[in-house]
Amino acid sequence: MNPRQRRGALFMVLAVVIGLGVFLSVTSYVSNVESQVGSRTTVYRASKTIDPYTPLSLTNLEPVEVPERWAAPTTRLDLQNLVDRRVGFTLEAGTVISSDMLLSPSSLNPDEREVAINVNPVTGLGGRVQTGARVDIYAVFADVNGLSKQVRVLVRDVRVVSVGGRQSIQQSGENGISQTDVVPVTLALEPEPALAVTYANAFAKEVRLVGLPTDVGTNRTEEKDSYDAKSLGGKAVPEENR
Repeated sequence: MNPRQRRGALFMVLAVVIGLGVFLSVTSYVSNVESQVGSRTTVYRASKTIDPYTPLSLTNLEPVEVPERWAAPTTRLDLQNLVDRRVGFTLEAGTVISSDMLLSPSSLNPDEREVAINVNPVTGLGGRVQTGARVDIYAVFADVNGLSKQVRVLVRDVRVVSVGGRQSIQQSGENGISQTDVVPVTLALEPEPALAVTYANAFAKEVRLVGLPTDVGTNRTEEKDSYDAKSLGGKAVPEENR
């Protein structure tokens, strides 16, 4: 074998060795990736922006496969457990749905209606309002024509059906547009109180949840239903008469 042939044979052996090394490196990398990723599972995400309290369905959800080890247990939901369920805040497209986002299924009595209002850390019991709690609902009327400036009890002993996630809303005021954080709270009300709360939520200066004693049998018959200037010794004058 002449020198040229020996060099050619050496290059061929070297190429085989390098190729084998590359093959082993790629195989090791793929094996390592597979060991880290593991099996895959299906989760569901919003296919478009979903407004609060919109029923979930095939029109606004889409399945996506992700590595099982990267999917939180709360996101491993069957489609049948998502259809017609609701979320109390805006879902942006691409948001993965988890069980802790879902509002509890309705447990209303035949004479009850669900009404949702927004509260903030002050009007929502300092952020302590919880599903299943019992509250009174107060309304502060200060800028409604024909009404004296007053605080009025709209309804007593109301059941909180669900508490949604925090969301940001824009409000217009004297100082322009501001952004504030609110939490949607869904209440179980009979039809007439539901109308009163809906009216107050639209026109009153403030609607406030008031926590109740834990003693179910507490006698509350002597509690006042309203408070205004007369309670301070003054005279309550409707805004239209000023």
